[in-house]
Amino acid sequence: MGDGLFGIGEVATRFAMATSTLRYWDECGLLLAAERRSGRRYYRAEDLHRIALIRTWQQTGLMSLEEIGAVLAGSADGQDWRTVVEGRVRAIDAQVERLVTARAHLEHLLECPNHDPAGGCPYLRQATRRWTEEGVAAVPAAKDEPGQSATGSEAVTGVAGGRSGARR
Repeated sequence: MGDGLFGIGEVATRFAMATSTLRYWDECGLLLAAERRSGRRYYRAEDLHRIALIRTWQQTGLMSLEEIGAVLAGSADGQDWRTVVEGRVRAIDAQVERLVTARAHLEHLLECPNHDPAGGCPYLRQATRRWTEEGVAAVPAAKDEPGQSATGSEAVTGVAGGRSGARR
């Protein structure tokens, strides 16, 4: 539009998303249309920036809409947005640790000289020892939230550091 406003359909197309998503974000208070004409929502360039932030934080930071709302609100409402972001960083760190461990297991499977790694691989036996000998209760939960114990690698493998020192 010539007045610096963008219609909801144009915005949805620009961001490859459904117009219903923009309406939902509006209902949640994450986004407010700059103007409504005949029931249609219109957005300013600053609103497009906000939409881009929401999309970025959803996709790259894996943040929930509630967490995004807290960051967008800043330090208003008596909540410091930094606390929310610090929590996401801790959760991402735990996820990265689990992924590193998972990758080590998959790489081992590709390199394992044993033709039946699930049944005869000593490395995999060592990695699952705590589970098989002591049960699930002996293997601490992955650390996703503050206050939980253990690291992702210990939770997945039962072996600190993910891989044992012996060559498989």
